[in-house]
Amino acid sequence: MTFDKQILDFYFSLTKKPPLPEGVEAIYPFDNAETKSVMQTFFTQYYNDRKPRTYLIGINPGRLGSGVTGIGFTDAYHLEKYCGIVNSFDKRIEISASFMFEVIEAYGGVEKFYGNFFFTTTMPLGLLKEGKNYNYYDDKETEASLKPFITETLLKQMAFPQAKPNIICVGTGKNLKYLKAFNDTHHCFECIEVLPHPRWVMQYRRKEKEKYIQAYLDVLDKIL
Repeated sequence: MTFDKQILDFYFSLTKKPPLPEGVEAIYPFDNAETKSVMQTFFTQYYNDRKPRTYLIGINPGRLGSGVTGIGFTDAYHLEKYCGIVNSFDKRIEISASFMFEVIEAYGGVEKFYGNFFFTTTMPLGLLKEGKNYNYYDDKETEASLKPFITETLLKQMAFPQAKPNIICVGTGKNLKYLKAFNDTHHCFECIEVLPHPRWVMQYRRKEKEKYIQAYLDVLDKIL
């Protein structure tokens, strides 16, 4: 089976309601017909092959980015501008997507980047609390509730024949700690490289953005 079909089967078979404590809800975009359509177009366009890919593993989708498009670190604006996939979604720019597409352009463009890499997340569905983005590790109860779901879905993605054993963790703090502990138990990563989260770069180190783009390029080149 080609990689695009495995990815789409994975996302479209996710449960709508993973176990969550009261007050935290999941973002499930796959009931939206346009989301499914742009995902099918995107993944067929870039992943309709059996070539191995290195995973960049983020935290969980955000409500303005892949919580809308269904595509990791991709908002509606960048999906249309750089991938040529026309859509009617609100074209608000999500800052993590903005940074990542600068990295992608510096790397050599979408064809080259997606030919070598795949964006995914530790928690495959986005989370909201009081209408705002929430992370799977933001409180111990949420993290504990989601542990079986994260374990099942992450192992399933790593079992794809195209998954390379060396990964890149996007996020130098709690996401890295979680993935290291996960690997101590399940032994599915041979190597974990790490890069700062693009939201952190854009919020706190924007003036040094070019330095962090180069840091991404160095790791992308190294891991291949």
